[in-house]
Amino acid sequence: MNKSDASPGQSASELISNRIAQLGDWRGETLGRMRRLIKEEDPDAVEEWKWMGTPVWSHDGIICTGESYKKVVKLTFAKGAALKDPTRLFNSSLEGNVRRAIDIPEGEEIDEAAFKALVRQAIALNSAGKSKPPKKAKS
Repeated sequence: MNKSDASPGQSASELISNRIAQLGDWRGETLGRMRRLIKEEDPDAVEEWKWMGTPVWSHDGIICTGESYKKVVKLTFAKGAALKDPTRLFNSSLEGNVRRAIDIPEGEEIDEAAFKALVRQAIALNSAGKSKPPKKAKS
């Protein structure tokens, strides 16, 4: 589904549901499962549709994006480099200073508890950054 496939007036949640249905294979099932885990961990997570058709989950900032490719479903955590990942779910974009991603190939099961822990940490990091007082301008 491209940006042009979106009907005017559709919510981001509807667009994400359409993307999952349109994939119609293991990628749709995987993206749907990861979406469910995010919403279970944070029912208040906001679903957004950005960058010409990318599902995004936010809470006081981006938690992660969900993209589907031919061989993987990629979940990119916007501030993943700052999150503790003792189970080593992050397996992609490891060289960057900010983002980290989880590439999920067909047939791979993700440790749900570990994934939810990453979501919790991302929300806590976003919320902590939001509550900081604005920096004062230098005089």
